[in-house]
Amino acid sequence: MAHYLITGAAGFIGARTSEALIEQGHTVVGIDNLNDAYDPRMKEYRLKKLQALSGFEFVRDDISDRGILHRQASIANCKFDGVINLAARAGVRFSVENPWAFLESNVIGTLNMLEVCRQFGCKKFILASTSSIYGENPPYPTPETASSSEPMQPYAASKKGAEALAYSYHHLYDIDVTVLRFFTVYGPAGRPDLAIFRFAQWIAEDRPVRVNGDGEQSRGFTFIDDIASGIIAALKPVGYEIINLGGHEVITINNLIVLIEEALNKKATVEYGPPNLADMFTNWADVSKAREMLGWSPQVNLRDGLKRLIDWYNAEREWAKDVLTP
Repeated sequence: MAHYLITGAAGFIGARTSEALIEQGHTVVGIDNLNDAYDPRMKEYRLKKLQALSGFEFVRDDISDRGILHRQASIANCKFDGVINLAARAGVRFSVENPWAFLESNVIGTLNMLEVCRQFGCKKFILASTSSIYGENPPYPTPETASSSEPMQPYAASKKGAEALAYSYHHLYDIDVTVLRFFTVYGPAGRPDLAIFRFAQWIAEDRPVRVNGDGEQSRGFTFIDDIASGIIAALKPVGYEIINLGGHEVITINNLIVLIEEALNKKATVEYGPPNLADMFTNWADVSKAREMLGWSPQVNLRDGLKRLIDWYNAEREWAKDVLTP
């Protein structure tokens, strides 16, 4: 049995990863500041489920505050087998509006968690990064060797900074680091600021579906359970590696709406608007490295994943219908 520190534990990926580790018999200290980057009701829902599990301890704090290193006994007095840094300000569009929040959370927060490893003797660090780091015109499917030096928005730039910091701590202090670049994660209790949750809610509640651009932009969506299993697989020693975790199916936004219509058995009213310059036109992961190094590949296809999300939404509709979807 191992003991892990997970930041962003009330977040979408953090909560599912915490559950999966506890299901395997491990223990988790979870940190989250429960900020209002998106509707806090979603974070409170996930956290309530986690706090019902034995083996989970919650710390409400902000990883971008340096004082967290010493004021929290659950951090300073614990020997962790790994730090899984999933806390982040996410969202390419919002980072254009408030880049300072992204720098604080994604760069300074990562630095503080690397200091947890250095100061308290933890030798394994996992960093959540993003497919947005590949910029505007990468090769498709995109391998980890593609350039990540031309970020299109502050969100991707902040993740590039976090990756560089993680490498420096690997070099200086022999911390084993796995950087995981996620490709468009979705699933039950997902982020309400992302397309799939928003579209499902809007169609279910007979609201117009707002699309940036003509809807022909595409994404390689990745189901949340596949991401959690990839994170756990990445806890193995690797030295310092950057590894893509992404879905095997790429779909346009227009065709995604059709699939959600079929899952809900309802017709959408679609409103098209101008494209957003912060958005990539597509993403598509080359996951051959994840297969070779981690024995990982995505297992849940998009239709099955959408069904699980819609089933969850229908079960939680009484409150989920009112979750804010900007």
